[in-house]
Amino acid sequence: MRQQTIKKDIKCFGVGLHGGGKVCLHMRPAEEDTGVVFVHKGSNGSRVLKLSPYLVTSTELATTIGYKDISISTVEHLLAAVAGLGIDNLCIEVHGNELPIMDGSAASFIFLLRSAGLRRQRLPRRILNFARPVLYKKGQRWIRVEPYNGLKIKYTIDFKHPMVGRQSFVFEHDPQQFIRSLAKARTFGFLKDVEKLQALGLALGGSLNNAVVLDDYGIVNPDGLRFSDELVRHKVLDFMGDMTLMGATLWGSFEVHCSGHSFNNAFLRFLDKNKDEYLRWMDFDMPGKKESVPMPERVLRPEPVWT
Repeated sequence: MRQQTIKKDIKCFGVGLHGGGKVCLHMRPAEEDTGVVFVHKGSNGSRVLKLSPYLVTSTELATTIGYKDISISTVEHLLAAVAGLGIDNLCIEVHGNELPIMDGSAASFIFLLRSAGLRRQRLPRRILNFARPVLYKKGQRWIRVEPYNGLKIKYTIDFKHPMVGRQSFVFEHDPQQFIRSLAKARTFGFLKDVEKLQALGLALGGSLNNAVVLDDYGIVNPDGLRFSDELVRHKVLDFMGDMTLMGATLWGSFEVHCSGHSFNNAFLRFLDKNKDEYLRWMDFDMPGKKESVPMPERVLRPEPVWT
């Protein structure tokens, strides 16, 4: 249960989902207790963003983080890969305003991070567990969590579409299981919505190479689906990525019904505002010890932190 980072720098280029332009992504190892940080490289120099629920500025099409005049879009797939592999400390340098969409899944990011290699560090991991059950619900959307020594997610979607309908998927976190069952699941959208967005100058980088697209009757992609339930698997992937914006690893048994980026972030903000009631740090200082300890005020910051 010690912290992990990557062994060496790794860089890649790709296309951004929103702008359709070329994007450079550079990932570097980080020291213990750094956490996952984004570095925005732009005309005004470098700005550092430390993860917080309050960094989310938009959830249209994807999760976007930012502050004042800068933003970084489509962070959830890379963050899901980081969480899936159990990486605690990482510096993510972005030249531009979005991450590359790659193939619309987390598989390319898994490949890059594993190519860099993982390095175990000295200090124990910093993990938040739930002190008691919590239910966050609005209309037909809800997130229910029970205390659990690990991460378990049962996710349900329900779309009025002949190829989708109601689907559920249960995932219990393990890095190899993440690679096998979630990493390759691609983002998806409906053709009529994609056409409207592109007419408005949005989703210009979206294509059949990086998304599952559905028309009124079926799947447009000539190669079909990677899993029969690929869509709900991708929703689990998105959920894991969005949960990392808490700024620490969350453990619990989650039941998620018809959520999305916006609702995920609203749930995190609710947790942050009620952290003393619901959350406890796990104590791994002693071998085999898994005790919950009260959460100090300093840990979850109410505002974004810049350096």
